[in-house]
Amino acid sequence: MNTLAHAWGDGGGPGPWILLVPFVWALVIGGGIAVLRRTVWRGRGPWPRSAPPAPPAAHAPLTILGRRFAAGEIDEEEYWRRLSVLNEEFGTGIKGGAV
Repeated sequence: MNTLAHAWGDGGGPGPWILLVPFVWALVIGGGIAVLRRTVWRGRGPWPRSAPPAPPAAHAPLTILGRRFAAGEIDEEEYWRRLSVLNEEFGTGIKGGAV
C-alpha cells in the first residue's frame, strides 16, 4: 500500500509535505486574528463595545437657554427659573452653576 506519507523516499516516514500542515494552520489562525482586529476588536463589528458620545444638539432646550442668558436676552433670575423647569421636565439633573 502506497500512502501519501510514504510517497517519497524509501518509505521511512513522512516526506517534506508534512511541513505544509503547520503552515496552513498558521495562515488560518493568523487570518482569523487579522479579521477580528480589523472589525470586532476595534468596535466596528456587529457588536461595538461602546457608542461614541453624542454631540450636544444645537437646538436643545438647555443650549438655547444658555445662549439666551449669555446674549443678555434674559436675566439671571429668569435663567434659574427656566432651568429648574427644564430640569423637572427633562430630568437632566443639572444643579447649581453648571449648564
